[in-house]
Amino acid sequence: MSTPHGNRGTRRGPCGPVREADVSALASVLGGAGLFLLGMGLMTDGLRLAAGPALERILASSTRTRVRGLATGVLVTAAVQSSTAVTVAAIGFVNAGLLTLGQALWVLFGANVGTTVTGWLVALVGMKFSIEALALPLIGIGMALRLTGERGRRGALGMAIAGFGVLFLGIDLLKDSFAGAADGFVLPPAEGMGGVAMLLLVGILMTVVMQASAAALVIAFSAAQSGLVGIDAAAAVVIGANIGTTVTALIAAIGATPNAKRAAAAHVLFNVLTGIVALGLLPWLLAAIVALRDALGFDTAPAATLALFHSVFNLLGVALMWPLAGHLTHFLERCFHSAEEDEARPRYLDRNIAQVPALALDALEREVRRLGGIALRMLRAQGGDADPQRLVRDQQVVARLNQAIADFIAQLHRSGMSPDSARRLPHLLRIARYYETVAELAGEAARAIDESGEPCAQCVAAARTFQTSAATLLDCLDPEAPQGHGGTGTEAGPEWGEEARLDALDAEAARIHRASAACERDYQALKADLLEAGAQDRLPLTAMDARLRAASAYRRALQQAGKAAARLLAGAAAPLHTDTAGD
Repeated sequence: MSTPHGNRGTRRGPCGPVREADVSALASVLGGAGLFLLGMGLMTDGLRLAAGPALERILASSTRTRVRGLATGVLVTAAVQSSTAVTVAAIGFVNAGLLTLGQALWVLFGANVGTTVTGWLVALVGMKFSIEALALPLIGIGMALRLTGERGRRGALGMAIAGFGVLFLGIDLLKDSFAGAADGFVLPPAEGMGGVAMLLLVGILMTVVMQASAAALVIAFSAAQSGLVGIDAAAAVVIGANIGTTVTALIAAIGATPNAKRAAAAHVLFNVLTGIVALGLLPWLLAAIVALRDALGFDTAPAATLALFHSVFNLLGVALMWPLAGHLTHFLERCFHSAEEDEARPRYLDRNIAQVPALALDALEREVRRLGGIALRMLRAQGGDADPQRLVRDQQVVARLNQAIADFIAQLHRSGMSPDSARRLPHLLRIARYYETVAELAGEAARAIDESGEPCAQCVAAARTFQTSAATLLDCLDPEAPQGHGGTGTEAGPEWGEEARLDALDAEAARIHRASAACERDYQALKADLLEAGAQDRLPLTAMDARLRAASAYRRALQQAGKAAARLLAGAAAPLHTDTAGD
């Protein structure tokens, strides 16, 4: 701004003059985006920690069917007057594992319909309830809950509530940063499809820049009401505003889980597909809406007509997605795979092989062995510096793979099988359960180690000895290592005779027995050293207890892996006898 003393608000940069207002606006945009992402992270983490059976039941009940999920999205969006808030919350729930992808889709579709209420308020009332006004109270309430219940569910709920507040504060800051952009902005007159396409782009850009589709609606409604542009041109801006809201979902999916990214992609696809169809049918759709408006006796003002158009084309989008939702879900499930999800997918099991029981049982055993390899990998990681995040991911892989194995076994039970083959199924299911327990105990050992702090110097030698003997035993128990190479696999060559094969299995069982006995001896020595260190005050009792719990969990995991190995060896020696290994 020019003053008698020169351009005080302008500095010269390497590429020309830089106004301080521009720098301030850029800083506000970056700060708003940062607050948005911070709030998203706090909300997701808080929901994940605070989620109890009650919350999960409420969410499951309100999204159990398509109609319920759709109604939930419509009603909540109409109540808070912010499709952005509902979209981000839905993605946050998916990110926290509280909603499945299929449940979230209909909440997102409903949010698009619910946001049309804003258009009606703009057109008929000219006012809008601002949910951003709740941001600071939400942050205050959330932090009060966090501070008064830091370690409990109340503290986690407080973090989620504060996250909502920070998220809304970020949105509010983004909108304030661009508040001046809408002042005095008018839509250029446009004619023909080229002009309509240009105004579609204008609607997208305005919504992206101002982070508020309502602002774009106000401009479009005002331009149509004043006669500056025709209904068709203003309708193109409305369609563009609808598409522009997808940017918020894309931002919310940054760093999120694959399922949350799929939900964001579904939101984008819905809005883009709906916009394309509405734009292609624009002349006929507007004619039908004018006829519907006259039949219902609605206000003939252009703003009311546009509000009706906004509602109708979003309902049209829901009608279009109704038969396509299943296909869309399957398509999205093939996208955005993480390494953990890929590993959790069965490698040997499919519907085709289930039709041939003999082949299905062999494939099932290979999958169970792969499950065991992952579980033992988790246990080996406890011998060094375990990565807590990797441990959690591996636990999820084991749980999903174990569920896939159980489902496959149930499928085989329903198919026609011989009695001998059917008796082998519970045998394999029990082995899979052993390996799932190994994974659970590996996590328990890791948590206990985290609580224990630094061990006393006198216990280090005993701990290392136990880890060494445990590593030797794990090599013997490895279900994926070929038999005869230190593991419990059965990949003996065809040149082996039956007697040689059985001798090799006996030798493997003896090797496991010796390694197990050595490991038990070293565990007892470590336990005695820890108890002595605690009794002599060389190790705090809390640390001693944590170390003992870690060693005990590790020992029990080894025992479970040993039971699985014994059953695998017994099955290799006599596949039809499932009672040769103890429980």
